Amino acid sequence: MMYDVVVVGGGPAGLASASESSKLGLRTLLLDENPRLGGILPQCIHPGFGLHCLGEDLTGPEFAHRLIEEVRGSGVEVRTQAHVTSLAMRSDLVKEVTYASPQGTEAVQAKAVIYAAGARERHRFEVGIAGDRVAGIYTAGEAQAMMDLYGVMPGRRVVIVGSGDVGLIMARRFALEGAEVVGVVEMLPYPGGLARNLMILRDFDIPLYLSHKVTEVRGRGRVERVKVVRVNEELRETGEGFWIDCDTLLISAGLVPRVKILRRAGAIMDPATGGPVVNDRLETTLPGVFAAGNSLIINDLVDYAVEQGRTAAKGAEEFVRGNGIPTRRWIRVRRGGYVRFVVPHMLGGDRDFWLYARVSRPVEDALVEVPEIGLRRKVPVLKPSEMLRLRIKSGVEGGRVTLVIR
Repeated sequence: MMYDVVVVGGGPAGLASASESSKLGLRTLLLDENPRLGGILPQCIHPGFGLHCLGEDLTGPEFAHRLIEEVRGSGVEVRTQAHVTSLAMRSDLVKEVTYASPQGTEAVQAKAVIYAAGARERHRFEVGIAGDRVAGIYTAGEAQAMMDLYGVMPGRRVVIVGSGDVGLIMARRFALEGAEVVGVVEMLPYPGGLARNLMILRDFDIPLYLSHKVTEVRGRGRVERVKVVRVNEELRETGEGFWIDCDTLLISAGLVPRVKILRRAGAIMDPATGGPVVNDRLETTLPGVFAAGNSLIINDLVDYAVEQGRTAAKGAEEFVRGNGIPTRRWIRVRRGGYVRFVVPHMLGGDRDFWLYARVSRPVEDALVEVPEIGLRRKVPVLKPSEMLRLRIKSGVEGGRVTLVIR
């Protein structure tokens, strides 16, 4: 069966892609491996969703409900419990997506594919925590699902690795449920979360150990204590460290884009983002295959994932209507000082688009520049944890543009 668009992933980016594609008149199929749509939103019961794209402050389940209702009212075909196993390019205009479900294995064909499979959490061995293999060690997402979907309390005395937003939100969640959060351990010399979430530490009197890392976990059957060691500017361990008694270790050490299917299909990846190289339509280096959400870049706000989903759908429409996006001289986007990554990587120059970037270190009184187009903007402070998002107008010319932070 041939679809105009197959969307892989039923999280916020995938839901937005699918509803937008259908509204644009494209026959659309949405595949998601979970039994319900929404991705991680249903387990995020805190507010802070929808401020940018809806102008409302919603909880995760409320935001998911809005997006799911959009899909239900748009005519999109939806298949859940459908785990995509491969993406094959039969030609530039025909892709084959194979998935496994309780009904068996099936392959469908599409003119365009929007890949919005999200991200995975780093586990203890990826962040260098050795020691006993005992109960009581969770990723932040696992603990959040236990508490907010199944009503299970993971532990009572908790150490959290990582001061990003998810770790801080879980610190508050544990504290509100009566657990004692005895420390948040951050390897970098500055906290990783948004300012509004860092207030959680003060509100609940939770210690924050900057320039420290958890190196070892010990226990008999369950976590009993963890070892914390100071690190230097090169993130190398110094001194003997100290032990913290606890029964739970929560790993919140960042996300990694889920791109295995894209990589196997031959898409070129950006080592800086972990996601695919894309143009301003969010089309990967595979013609007619687009990427959005956390499988493209790790977003700080879910609203941006939704925005990318809709952008990818518009790109897919252009591809389907035109039997491909006309060959053009793409303008390369380069990273200047203090820029850790910037997306998209290539511009057509013929349309407005959003530029997403993150800095490599905190910068105060920052000057943001794209010299080739005369863009200059002052920003009070830029942090690696917060996305820099710039609207670039059409009419860009030349062989390249450079994002510079001074």
